[in-house]
Amino acid sequence: MRRFQNRKALPGTLALLVALSGIIMCASGNLIAQSAPTEVAVPLPPMGWSSWNSFSNIVDSQIVMDQAKAMISSGMAKAGYQYVNIDEGWWIGDRDADGQFVVDPKAWPALATGERAGDMANIVRYIHGLGLKAGIYTDAGYAGCSMYPDLGPAYQHAGSEGHYEQDFLQFAKWGFDYVKVDWCGGDKEKLDPAVQYAEIARAIASAEAATGHTLYFSICEWGNNSPWTWAPNVGGVAADIWRTSGDIVAPIVPHHKFSGRLASFPGVLSNFDQGVHPEAEHTGFYNDPDMMVIGMPGLTDAQNRVHMSLWVISGAPLLVGADLTTLSATTLATLINPEALAIDQDSLGLQGVKVASYDDGLEVWSKALAKPGERAVLLLNRTGDAASIKVNWSDLGLVDASPATVKDVWSHKDLGSFNSSYSANVPSLDAVMVIVRGSERELTTYTPTAAGKPQSGADVQRDRPVSFTRVASHAQMARIRVAYTNPDKATRFAALRVNGRTATRIAFPSTGSNVGAIWVESLLDRTGAENELIFATICDPGPGIASIAVQ
Repeated sequence: MRRFQNRKALPGTLALLVALSGIIMCASGNLIAQSAPTEVAVPLPPMGWSSWNSFSNIVDSQIVMDQAKAMISSGMAKAGYQYVNIDEGWWIGDRDADGQFVVDPKAWPALATGERAGDMANIVRYIHGLGLKAGIYTDAGYAGCSMYPDLGPAYQHAGSEGHYEQDFLQFAKWGFDYVKVDWCGGDKEKLDPAVQYAEIARAIASAEAATGHTLYFSICEWGNNSPWTWAPNVGGVAADIWRTSGDIVAPIVPHHKFSGRLASFPGVLSNFDQGVHPEAEHTGFYNDPDMMVIGMPGLTDAQNRVHMSLWVISGAPLLVGADLTTLSATTLATLINPEALAIDQDSLGLQGVKVASYDDGLEVWSKALAKPGERAVLLLNRTGDAASIKVNWSDLGLVDASPATVKDVWSHKDLGSFNSSYSANVPSLDAVMVIVRGSERELTTYTPTAAGKPQSGADVQRDRPVSFTRVASHAQMARIRVAYTNPDKATRFAALRVNGRTATRIAFPSTGSNVGAIWVESLLDRTGAENELIFATICDPGPGIASIAVQ
């Protein structure tokens, strides 16, 4: 959560500091022979529920059990929602003589015979017993966001600074699957987020190694220091999400202080806009525009539908903030629409990008999907009047002269086959989302070069940078398939720098004895065939990068 106005400050030495932090995940092995590349599966954005928006810091065991049961009974779990995340308020900052958490036994009682009150493993066992996953919360600083209470008194020591190794080991021992790390304490102390979150990542890796239990890492730094430039693979952890903005809404808790608050549609649009960093979203890393406010007071059914459309077109984590026990049938249908969820959970793992805009506020957004020739398309009308919005096949990277079929995501209707383009009338402050299935343009393949000449096989492997020069693109934001080899079981990593800009870290999962392929999006902003892409190994050895193919 967030207590301050958002500040946009560019990181100074963050990229350098993070470059020094990724040493723990290095793998070993040699480059293997190339063959036809096969698509490599990447982790998908998480889906679940978080307690903060509807329960603030009064969350307790009974609330969490009720929400977990509702996730099952509503059909949300069957649709793919799996995390039940306990946010701020579970712990008030007390520690015992050994520095371990002291948890209120009344709020977190024993739930079965043989359990001890005040043991958070109790609620984890309950959640796991329903076939779901459990999430927990802390802060990167010495204090946490509880020093700025929304409800109840302030607590000053509810952060993990000074206890990183101890706390994340405890989370893993309790059995939690997901941990969100806030930034209120870090912000107050003026700490460097790239440094602190890298230390936390190493503590998570240490806890995972000690327990064999995986902790999904959610960074909540609010986008103040451009985390999309340093959070991917921070500290060597392979799967991350990072917040790109402040909270959409402060908690709305019925029958409590501030119960009259309302979620706002402009807030939804603002967080969506701040979360668009497609060059950083790939291979299991995701921009997080905050938990959704779908189903909360203040939004209409139509606005909930647009909200869901925005989150899925951007490939965002789908974490529901509403009280699951009070969802209307219409809201529930919006949250579990299978075609919308398939867009968000598409195996390509890329973010949607704006491919066209008309006048002031008429926009076309496109998300490339794993099936060749398939795009999710959002026609968004930000204006005060209804308007017709057109999407051209050429803007989607599809063959312009070839017909394509169009299906409406929300009505589930096949709208027919169209040549070159499709238009829809979109009401004011509304959106239409469709799936377009056409013919994919051919990719242009490039092999590594050195001083304008092809590199030898020895240059493509181990710790030498791999360069691709004179790369052409017809659109600034290009989709790039990277063919590579990684015979290790462990994921390897490399940093991609395009035209000298800030690099982004890319995960290269194991390919076994095959040549694999992953996808990224990059801004190719040099005219003609003058773009340069350089892959630099983070730790020795890196992936054996064989070629790139650009659309």
